[in-house]
Amino acid sequence: MNTILHIAAENFAGVPFDFMQMHKQMGDKSRLITLHSNPLGFKEDICLDFPISRSNSAKWWRYKKSLIKKNTTHSFYWKPSSFLESLYFSYQSYSRKSTIHQLIHDYHLDESSIIHYDAGLDFTRDSFFAKRWKQMGKKIVNCYYGSDLRSRGIIKEMDDLADLSLTTEYDHLSMKNNIHYIFYPYNPVELPSISPEKDFSTIRIVHSPTNRIYKGTDLICKVIGKLQRSYAFEFYLLENMSRDEVLKIKSTCTISIDQVGGKHGGTGYGKAGIESLSMGIPVITNMTNEYKDWLPENPFHIANDASQLEQQLVMLLENPDLCKQSGELGKSWVSRYHGYESVHNQLNSLYKQYHII
Repeated sequence: MNTILHIAAENFAGVPFDFMQMHKQMGDKSRLITLHSNPLGFKEDICLDFPISRSNSAKWWRYKKSLIKKNTTHSFYWKPSSFLESLYFSYQSYSRKSTIHQLIHDYHLDESSIIHYDAGLDFTRDSFFAKRWKQMGKKIVNCYYGSDLRSRGIIKEMDDLADLSLTTEYDHLSMKNNIHYIFYPYNPVELPSISPEKDFSTIRIVHSPTNRIYKGTDLICKVIGKLQRSYAFEFYLLENMSRDEVLKIKSTCTISIDQVGGKHGGTGYGKAGIESLSMGIPVITNMTNEYKDWLPENPFHIANDASQLEQQLVMLLENPDLCKQSGELGKSWVSRYHGYESVHNQLNSLYKQYHII
């Protein structure tokens, strides 16, 4: 039995929590420490609730930095952008250390054999605790989820300490050497119950962006507005709502749009797409040709621009039976590739390959 400690800045889309739950269900011990609470209401294990600004100005600053990183030709290693930022992180590291030492003592975290850093980020930017655990003989795993690598960049010290680097994002494979793709685990037990007799003749389209720019929401809404002049359907744009409310409404829908034509984001699908497929709802998303061909038994409807989105929507609007059939195929696909047992076996294979277990 392994003892696996997950450390994450926050419970991104519930994925770090799902990893912890997977470990437990498959017979391992696991805890999840998050630095900040999740604003969307995903479950927590141990949350330190360190303060973080979520104001519009803070979001703008992070977005501006992501544009700089996206357009740079420099390496993907993170560096402070200024002396003030360097000073800020030095103070942050100093102020957190006593809290973390107490946390380690109270929860017996030194008993963990594998330290799994979700987003490749330690409690402090100087990677103090990762270095400490490495010296104690612990195995270090870094797992990247999206903008952590694209926008922030890799923390070089964390990269040097890692025994294994993982990603749940296909485009990361071309950004970093020696990184392995892994499907993230998902358990549909959290979803509302759905009648097997769900009516697909009344078309309900849903889009639930966490970031309008990354997900291409403005483009999606323009295409929806155009089609509403010719077709009868309902459209739900779900924003600033609790997770339970989003899932309840989404469960009644027949088509889901994940992301199309977004700027500076990734490609493919995320937690929203997996939730939709698990509820038997076909999902439209963007995907490069390489990604489309690489993804096994690809269940998604691909649209990379407004024209392709319109084509995919018209096809589904005019064929309700296709919606149902596509949704059923997607539901079984999630079980095969994102199910706990499947991901556990994939992860354990990598653990063995890199002598982690």
